Amino acid sequence: TLQRINRVAFRHPEELIENIDAVSRFIAKKNTGLEMIRLCTARDGRKYAVDAQGEFWRAYDYISGGLSLEAPRDCNDFYQAAVAFGKFQQALADFPAATLHETIPRFHDTEDRLCQLRASVEADACGRVREAGPELAFISAREQELSTLCRMLRSGALPLRVTHNDTKLNNVLLDEKTGLARSVLDLDTVMPGLSAYDFGDAVRFGASSAAEDETDLSKVFLRLDLYRAFLEGYLDACGHALTENEISVLPLGAKIITIELGMRFLKDYLDGDVYFKIDRPTQNLDRCRAQLRLAADMEAQWPQMQQILLETAGSRCRT
Repeated sequence: TLQRINRVAFRHPEELIENIDAVSRFIAKKNTGLEMIRLCTARDGRKYAVDAQGEFWRAYDYISGGLSLEAPRDCNDFYQAAVAFGKFQQALADFPAATLHETIPRFHDTEDRLCQLRASVEADACGRVREAGPELAFISAREQELSTLCRMLRSGALPLRVTHNDTKLNNVLLDEKTGLARSVLDLDTVMPGLSAYDFGDAVRFGASSAAEDETDLSKVFLRLDLYRAFLEGYLDACGHALTENEISVLPLGAKIITIELGMRFLKDYLDGDVYFKIDRPTQNLDRCRAQLRLAADMEAQWPQMQQILLETAGSRCRT
């Protein structure tokens, strides 16, 4: 599989390739049951090639017999995705996270995302701030909570891990015959991070009842059956490698990452839709509203989310 590296998102492609190669080699030495995507070597010995226009290209060995899904067909699909990401996390538990390059600086730094949103509100480049009053109020009311994981990382209450940082269901390859987890795909954003964000982003994407840009917000809610399935798969695969603090904040990771993405969509809308591709004028605002609605539903179902965590994690989690 030949791919061109997006140099808008990744300004230092060599560092991205170094990360992927280091992580893939590290996991390949372990008995995880996962097939790792492997970079092909170019004629000059490097893991990438540069064309006459200065574009960077890389190629992977093809994994046959795999299935990538945009949405889980049932709870088992989501359980298997969780097993894949959990095995990925488990295998990298002793990888020195600080040796990896930060391919997108401060990618899941929620405090920095808040600062960026405030700057966009202040600039109001397109005169759109007046359209986003309720959304800005929702975010503002939760600013302290949104900083929780960042504060815990700084204090040492949460460890810095090697994380995937794009744990959508379609980045897992399932076996097309057995339905079991085969491989974790798209390692472009592998870098130092928090396990709660990896867990949370998977839940945000896969356990939502509706599309990311759903305009009928009554259709947007968290499916607790899928949340439970993912939690069970994730902890079955890597629960013994996580600290009690890490396990206890997994639900919070889902809520914070959902609001964080909502903030990113809103910032882009206020800036004039310069980052995320859109198909209609208010799509980024619609995306923001759907994410905030999903976060609000998580709040409404918070007791159930915590109870499911307690039942699943058992003695591994302090309450």
